[in-house]
Amino acid sequence: MSLAPADRRSLVAVDLGAESCRVSLLRWSDGKAEIQLVHRFLNGPVERDTGLHWPLAKIIEGVEEGLRKCAPLAPEGVRSIAIDGWAVDYVRLDANGQALAEPFCYRDERNVHAEVELHKRIPALWMREITGIEQLPLNTLYQLYADRLSGTPEARWLNLPEYLLARWGAEPVAEFTNATHTQLVDMDSRGWSREIFREAGLKIEFAPKIVPPGTMLGKLQGPLARLPVFADAELIAPACHDTASAIAGIPAAGDDWAYISSGTWSLVGAVTDLPVDGPSVREDSFSNLGGVGNMNCFHKNVNGMWLLKQCQNAWAAMGHEPSISDLLRDAEREPVPPMLLDVDDPDLLRVGEMPQRINRQLVTKGTQPLDESPANAPAFTALIMHSLARRYAETLTRIQQHTGKVIRRIYIVGGGSQNTFLNRLTAEATGFAVHRGSPESSTIGNFAVQLATLESELPASSMEFARAVREWSLHLNPPA
Repeated sequence: MSLAPADRRSLVAVDLGAESCRVSLLRWSDGKAEIQLVHRFLNGPVERDTGLHWPLAKIIEGVEEGLRKCAPLAPEGVRSIAIDGWAVDYVRLDANGQALAEPFCYRDERNVHAEVELHKRIPALWMREITGIEQLPLNTLYQLYADRLSGTPEARWLNLPEYLLARWGAEPVAEFTNATHTQLVDMDSRGWSREIFREAGLKIEFAPKIVPPGTMLGKLQGPLARLPVFADAELIAPACHDTASAIAGIPAAGDDWAYISSGTWSLVGAVTDLPVDGPSVREDSFSNLGGVGNMNCFHKNVNGMWLLKQCQNAWAAMGHEPSISDLLRDAEREPVPPMLLDVDDPDLLRVGEMPQRINRQLVTKGTQPLDESPANAPAFTALIMHSLARRYAETLTRIQQHTGKVIRRIYIVGGGSQNTFLNRLTAEATGFAVHRGSPESSTIGNFAVQLATLESELPASSMEFARAVREWSLHLNPPA
C-alpha cells in the first residue's frame, strides 16, 4: 500500500458531535497529509412542544457551509467526503427521502416509558442474548417504539450521518458500526434481527440495508456538486459511529491495549476479533458493537464530562461561568474526596440540577452534601474526576476478566484526552500506561477509512482492511 497516493485530490471528513460539529480537510504536501479544521459550529438539542429534538436545519446548514468553505482551499478538487457522528438518533423519511420532522434527541424522556412498555412484550434477557449490547433507553429500538406508542405513522428512517450522505446523493444505507447501536442487529449474523422487529411490531422493510465501513455510496449530487472542486467527489460511509471512527484512528498494534473514548460519554473497552458474551458479560452490561473490518468493539458506556458540563450549566445560571481548564486546575489542589460517586446512577444521566443530583447521592451514601455554590466548584470537579477514574479502573478490570486480555496500555481519545488531571488519575487508578490520543481521533479514523477504501482493493469487511486503516491512521497521526 502506497502512503503517497497518485491521486492528490483532497478529502473531507465531517464529524457530527452532540455539542459541536466539525468539517475538516485533508490535503497532500510533499507526500504528507495535512489536516485542517475548516469549520466548526456549536450543536445541541432544543426543547420543542413535542419534546427534545436536534435542530436538523441548523446542522445541515452548518455542515454545508463547512463544505463551501473547503472549496477555495482545495483547488486540486475533492476526491471523497465521509461523515461520522453520534449513534442511535435517526431521521424519519417521506416517500421522496425528505425529512418528515426534526429527529428526537436520545435524552428525550419518552424513551424511558418506551423501554418499560416494550419489555412488557419482549423479555429483556431474550433481546440481550440476540443483540449482545447494553440495553439503554436511548437506543434506536426504544425510540422507534416510542414513535409507535405515540401513534406516529411508521416510516423509513436513516441515522443522522447516513441521512446527510443520502441527502447529497448517496445510496440510503445503515453503516454497520452505526447499525449495531440500534439494538436491532443480531450479534451472530451481523444483520437486522427479524425476531426483534417482529416482536416489537416494527417493519423491517423500513430499515435500510447494512453496509460495512468503507463502502462507496455514489457521487455527490445537488447544488454542492455544481462547485467545480466537488464535481467528481465520492460519498463514502466511514465508520459512521464516531466512537468506531475514533478507535479506527488509534494506530496501536498488538493485543495489550484498551481504549477510552472520552467526551460527553466515556466508552471504555477493547477491540476483539469476535463478540464476547455470556451471563457475566450481560450482568455487567457490556456491549459488542461494530468496528472497522468486521472487528468487534467490546465496551461499556460510562458517564463522562456530561457530569461537569451539567454542573457548569447550573453555576452559569447563578452568574458564574468558570472554564473547564480553570475548574480542572483548581480541582487538582483539592484533597481526595472521602466518598466517590456511582457515576452511572441513572439519576446522573438526566438533564439539569446536577449539583443537587450529586448531593442526593452523597446523602444516600451517608456522607455530607457539598456546598452547591459556584465557590465550591473545584470540590465538585475533583469529586467527578476521581469518581470517573475509579469507574474506568473497575471497568477495565472486568474487560480483562471477560476477554482474557492482559492490558498494559490505555489510549484515551476524543475531547477528554486533553484532560491531564483525569488522565493522571486514570493511570494511578489502573496502573496502566496512559497514552493521550488525538482529540480529533474520530476525524483521523474517518480519513483513514476513506484512504483505505480509495487506495486498496481489499474487501471492506476483512481484517486486512482493518490493518490498512491502522496503517493510514499511523501515517496521519504518527507517535510523538
